[in-house]
Amino acid sequence: MKTRRLIALGTVLGALMFVPFASQAATPKAAAAAKQTATPGVYKLAIDRNVTLDEAAESMRLRANALNLKLVAELPLSKQVEAVTGKPQRVVTIFQFCDAVTAMELIDLSIDFATYMPCRIALIEDANGQGWLIMTDINVDLVAKEKRLQKELTTRIKAVRQGLIEIMQAGAKGEL
Repeated sequence: MKTRRLIALGTVLGALMFVPFASQAATPKAAAAAKQTATPGVYKLAIDRNVTLDEAAESMRLRANALNLKLVAELPLSKQVEAVTGKPQRVVTIFQFCDAVTAMELIDLSIDFATYMPCRIALIEDANGQGWLIMTDINVDLVAKEKRLQKELTTRIKAVRQGLIEIMQAGAKGEL
């Protein structure tokens, strides 16, 4: 019974952490893109048509490095499916980034934070050949309030979130 209550509480708290990303978009241009692709709890950018998916991926790797967000894993999901099925697949690659010090401090406060780590950005080719960059959009202010995080840690979490948005923007534009 206690386990069920904890699961229910975790589900409710987790749901409260997500808000539509349009209200949190980094720039007016990003806000406009957000309105076109709005899904609550998701930050989604279209990759410019003149940028290849390989260029977008390389731009994200380079920007993450410049922002000191470590690329801890790259999961070529579509290649794995293709290897198993023998059938060509649309590109789906999951990139995982981490600020290890901030992550450990959050986990020290509550092991529940581990469910959000590492931070993930998916590079996905849709059925029409359009490339997208997609991540979970967390309302940092709500999380900080709910978990009673110190102002310094909240500021660092916001910086990580902003870094992820910058990584996505660089990938979408093919910026190095």
